[in-house]
Amino acid sequence: MTTPIRVLIADDHSIVRDGLKLILETVDDIAVAGEAADGAEAVRLVDEVSPDVVLMDLRMPGMDGLTALEQLRDRGASAAVVILTTYNEDDLMRRGLRAGARGYLLKDTDRQTLLNTIRAAARGETLLKPEVLARLLAEPGPSPAPARAEAGPRSQSAREGLPELSDREQEVLEGIARGERSKEIAARLGITERTVKAHLASIYNKLGVSGGRIEALNRARELGYLKGP
Repeated sequence: MTTPIRVLIADDHSIVRDGLKLILETVDDIAVAGEAADGAEAVRLVDEVSPDVVLMDLRMPGMDGLTALEQLRDRGASAAVVILTTYNEDDLMRRGLRAGARGYLLKDTDRQTLLNTIRAAARGETLLKPEVLARLLAEPGPSPAPARAEAGPRSQSAREGLPELSDREQEVLEGIARGERSKEIAARLGITERTVKAHLASIYNKLGVSGGRIEALNRARELGYLKGP
C-alpha cells in the first residue's frame, strides 16, 4: 500500500484548519500530519513531524507564512510548501514562489484543485492555473526611468559567459511565458512533447536553474531573454 502524503496545515484560524482536515480526510493517499497556528510553530513542526507538504497561510500573527517559507528554504527543509491565502495579490505570489513555494491557492479553491496541487507538490512539481501563471510572469509594475534605461546593459552584462538559446529553445521559452503546457507547445511547433521537454532541460541548464519553469522564467526575464509583460 502506498504511504499517504503527510500534510502540515499552517493557518491561524482554527475553522480553516478544521475545514481542510475534513477535505483531506476524504482521500486515502493524503494524511494530516499536524497543525500550526503561526509561522514559527509551522517551522518547528516541520522538524518534528517531517511532513511531505505544508499548506501555508501567508498572513498569520507573529511570524507570517512568507517568513516561515524563507526560513524553511534557508534550512534546506525537504517539505514542499503550498501557499494558501485569502488574498489574490500578485506580489505575494511572486515572492512566495521565488522563495520556493510549489503552488499558490486561494482559500475558496475547489476540493479537486486542492488535492491535485498537494499531490503535484509532493512529486516535486509546481502546479499553477494558467491565469495565475500569466499574472506571475507579468512585470510587477513600471520602474523609474533611470532603472529602465539601465536594464539593457545590465541584462547583457549578466548574460556574458552564458550560452545563447537556440531559435527553437527561444520559442519554447516564449510558449511557457504565455502559460502554455508542454503538450500545447508541441502542437503549435509541430514537434513531440518529449522534444519540448528536452528543450526545457537544455534551457534550464543554459540559464543555470534547477527549480523548474517559474525559476527559469524569472531568470530569463532578469537576463533579458524575455521582454515585456
